[in-house]
Amino acid sequence: MHSTKHPIAIEDSVATLNLTSFHYGVAGSGKKVYIQAAIHADEVPAMLVAHLLRGQLDKLDAEGRIKGEIVLVPAANPLGLSQVLHGAPFGRYDLSTGLNFNRSYRHVAAALKSALEGRLGQDAAANVALIRELARDEVAAWEPADNAATLKKLLLTMAIDADIVLDLHCDNEAVLHMYTGTPLVDVIQPLADLMGARVLLVAKESGGEAFDEACSRVWWDLADHFTDAAIPPACAAVTVELRGENDVNYDYAQQDADAILQYLAHVGVLDIPANALPAAHCGPTPLDAVEPLVAPHAGVLVFRKKLGDQVAAGEPIADIVNPVSGQVTTVSASRPGLLFASTAHRHLLRGMHICKVAGTDSFRLGNLLSS
Repeated sequence: MHSTKHPIAIEDSVATLNLTSFHYGVAGSGKKVYIQAAIHADEVPAMLVAHLLRGQLDKLDAEGRIKGEIVLVPAANPLGLSQVLHGAPFGRYDLSTGLNFNRSYRHVAAALKSALEGRLGQDAAANVALIRELARDEVAAWEPADNAATLKKLLLTMAIDADIVLDLHCDNEAVLHMYTGTPLVDVIQPLADLMGARVLLVAKESGGEAFDEACSRVWWDLADHFTDAAIPPACAAVTVELRGENDVNYDYAQQDADAILQYLAHVGVLDIPANALPAAHCGPTPLDAVEPLVAPHAGVLVFRKKLGDQVAAGEPIADIVNPVSGQVTTVSASRPGLLFASTAHRHLLRGMHICKVAGTDSFRLGNLLSS
């Protein structure tokens, strides 16, 4: 194992922040796995899971049990960790640009379509090797215009040629859920089963160019373009939402770390006993079947349902109580589904996020992710 510090120079400042990565196994000896935690900086459950993973990977690497390469970034956003507003950490958006730290990653497929013209055939392994080589070159050619983009380039440089990408997050309040590409369901479902995910949200394109799709979507975009070539979905990238931001305890973190290690055993990266897969708590759900609910007016948010509850169409989920006017409005979903994520705030202004309900039937269009 070795660690690498990647300096991020902050212009017009004497400070230099470091992004630290830990590298296990031997590059080129098997599958490459990239794991990062807390791109939104203050996603503390993800960082604790990464800490426990690091301890186990240190031992497994010393014992020669890593059959490939694993890159672990336990705190993926030193820029966001340095941001504080009114005494509280603020890691979702870059304060200098207003952009989400998990949006606007370079999507290399468009450039590769011209670079690969006439160079692909029916040898899938050869195609994968060539695409990864050109993808690395394309990311290297990215010229970031600000500090946040510099961070994004560093992260994507380490992940763009990985076989498996695990992007560990947490929500405001939530049950454990995941986001992945529709073509990746078969390879990600075992991870969902091992982690006890309640919802596995899938889409071919979510919008916004999130990190996981910058790594994975290039493969099916190219496959759709080069229909006569053998191009598999060679990067299984997934965003894992480790419940809510206050769900920070050793029991949850150890459970999650153990599940990730078991997954890596099942895919042949770790030489440890692989347990039988548990029964699934969910199957894939189209991301465009998720209904976000927002406050119709300002007031106190009172939930009438709990996270993890199944709700019927029109069934009361929460009330918005305006203590000044006396107005009380009940909020319901228009379709049945699972209440899987909600805000931690209990006083909202009009239009603010309340919760999300995962249904079964697609109905939304456009950008499917929140800002």
